[in-house]
Amino acid sequence: MIAIGSDHGGFSLKAEIIAHLQKRGFEVKDFGTYSEESCDYPVYAKAVAKAVVSGECEKGILICGTGIGVSITANKFRGIRAALCGDCFSAEATRLHNDANILAMGARVTGPGLALKIVDTFLDTPFSGDERHIRRISMIEE
Repeated sequence: MIAIGSDHGGFSLKAEIIAHLQKRGFEVKDFGTYSEESCDYPVYAKAVAKAVVSGECEKGILICGTGIGVSITANKFRGIRAALCGDCFSAEATRLHNDANILAMGARVTGPGLALKIVDTFLDTPFSGDERHIRRISMIEE
């Protein structure tokens, strides 16, 4: 299951991503927000991070205006490796090398067409499992 959350700035893009994921056959759990009314992004970033850390959801997607705030918030949680990605290369590399478990994006900087490609790249790319990457992830977790 994929956890997804956004603030008001990411609400519209979140809706497009949810529809796209469901069309691809993914089960999605939406942690809010549920409107474009102004709200605080840490509430939703924390909810998604907790769902991923607990194992309730395999991966997460977070969206705010820039993606910066949600990524900073999610990365406060031990075991979360949230990566802010605005291109497919970064989404692929963070999965291959960092085993990132949350994708963060900025709805005000990444258009919907590219965002869906980034989501697909992130979800379809497996962790490489290379010893050097495992070692580096362990160093992050220390």
